[in-house]
Amino acid sequence: MNITAGKFKGQKITAPDEKITRPTLSKVRMSIFNTLQAMIDFEGASFLDMYAGSGIMGLEALSRGFAKAVAIEKHPKAAQIIKNNYRKFSPAPTLLTGDSLKITPAIQEKFDVIYIDPPYFSGIYEQSLKAIKDITGGIVILEHVNEVEFTGYELIKQKKYGNKFITFLCKE
Repeated sequence: MNITAGKFKGQKITAPDEKITRPTLSKVRMSIFNTLQAMIDFEGASFLDMYAGSGIMGLEALSRGFAKAVAIEKHPKAAQIIKNNYRKFSPAPTLLTGDSLKITPAIQEKFDVIYIDPPYFSGIYEQSLKAIKDITGGIVILEHVNEVEFTGYELIKQKKYGNKFITFLCKE
């Protein structure tokens, strides 16, 4: 996998086995960050990737000018690969290892952008939105294939790529 733009553009990272994660496609990553760039100024902004998988979303955020990125990953093998990938970059995202649904309510800071992309059929999208309600300071992005109830959030924009949706939300 390669970082698509910014100061780390073209840098390769190792992706965990596809049985463990489902990395966001490069064209989708490019679209997400291009859409975000039209919405907010990345300078000084913070980014949280709730289900990091490969860790590439946090790297994309820092590469494009975000001041801070945090990634959370529960799977030990994926977390180790992310840790190894992050060693190659400066600045690098902060990696928190554990269950996002338990970690995010304990975080004491707000994030300008929160990216939520758990396993598609995990049924934890609504729980994830509840878990971040106190730490979202701006935009929430969901990558999903099924309908998700956005209670407490307002739909800003939604794009479809094949069978998946990228949904941009903000708190009501």
